[in-house]
Order: sequence, then structure tokens, then C-alpha cells
Amino acid sequence: MYQKYFKRPIDIVCALAAIIVFSWLYIIVAVLVRVKLGSPVLFKQARPGKDEKIFNLYKFRTMTDERDENGELLPDDVRLTRFGRFLRSASLDELPEAFNILKGDMSVVGPRPLLVAYLPYYTEEEKTRHNVCPGLTGLAQVNGRNTITWEEKFAYDIEYVKNVTFLGDVKIIFQTALKAAKRADVRVGKEFVVEKFIDSRTKKREIVEK
Repeated sequence: MYQKYFKRPIDIVCALAAIIVFSWLYIIVAVLVRVKLGSPVLFKQARPGKDEKIFNLYKFRTMTDERDENGELLPDDVRLTRFGRFLRSASLDELPEAFNILKGDMSVVGPRPLLVAYLPYYTEEEKTRHNVCPGLTGLAQVNGRNTITWEEKFAYDIEYVKNVTFLGDVKIIFQTALKAAKRADVRVGKEFVVEKFIDSRTKKREIVEK
């Protein structure tokens, strides 16, 4: 009942409220990004949503466009500035996702939208994470975020999809607010190495810096 009739209207109200109440913060961050990192202010990337429908995810940019002598972009850890690390650690780069929620691409709570390149490698059970709209935050985010393994993240995503409730969403939102205030479970920069999901069936992994 909640998921079918009430979750979407609540998402719209929450997204509108966030944009209106924090409009001053959107403006400040946008100006700082323009001054410190350049244009465009927004970063967009294709991500799979509900039923694997592709949409453009919006974030404030956190990296420069610095290139080498051959015109190739420098490594991410070089282009990720101190200011960009701050935006990520404080989750301020994710503010524009409120507009994705308004459009219906995302929900306030749900599995985080991952890269399109991962789609061919999900197991049948892992694919169920796309049975609901991806979220700004989710069960995996309040249980470790990028400090847990991919298998743990997917287990939390699947658990959420099987048990979508109003009280569960409220609990996740409050836990997210607390973790954001403490900047808990967030690690960025070259000092933090994590796994990049390749194929959970064959357990192949590629180590990347994030």
C-alpha cells in the first residue's frame, strides 16, 4: 500500500521542501563550484533506474578538467581537489539529486543507482534491486556505505526491496541525517582503495581508487 500509493507523493513533498528550504545552500555551493572548479557546475552521468530504465543522475562536480600534454584527463585522484573531497565527505555534491527525485527518476530512499556498465553482471537476485526506484540514500548507506563489500551492499539492497515500509524509510532518513552530520562511513581520495564491481558471479574484481 505504502509503496504503491504514498511513497511517490512523499518523495515529491520531501524533494520540494529540500530545494526550497536549502535554496541558499544550493546557490552557495553552485557559486563555489563555479569559482573553484569551473564550468559546468553540474556533473551528469547515465545510471539505471527502476526496471533498468536509464536516466541522467545530477551532482555538483567535484573534479577539475585538468589534462596532460596529450589532452587526456589526468587521474581522478589528481583532479579531485581538497574542495571536491569536502563536498563528497559532506555529501553536498548530491544535493542536485533532489531534482532527479522530482522528475521521478529516483526516490528519497532506495538502492543507490550504480553504473550502467554493471548491468550485464548482476545475478538474478541482484537484479531485483531495480524493482524499485533508486534512492538518494538507502539501507546500505546507513550500514557502512563505501566501507563495506559489494556483496554486503547488494544484500542490504535486496533486503530493502523485499521490505519497503514507511517506518523503515523514516528510520533510514534519520540515520542518514545523523551520519551526514558526523561524516561517518565516508572515505574519499587516493588514501582509500575500494573494489570496483565487475562480476559477482565469477568474483572478479578490479581495484580502483575512489
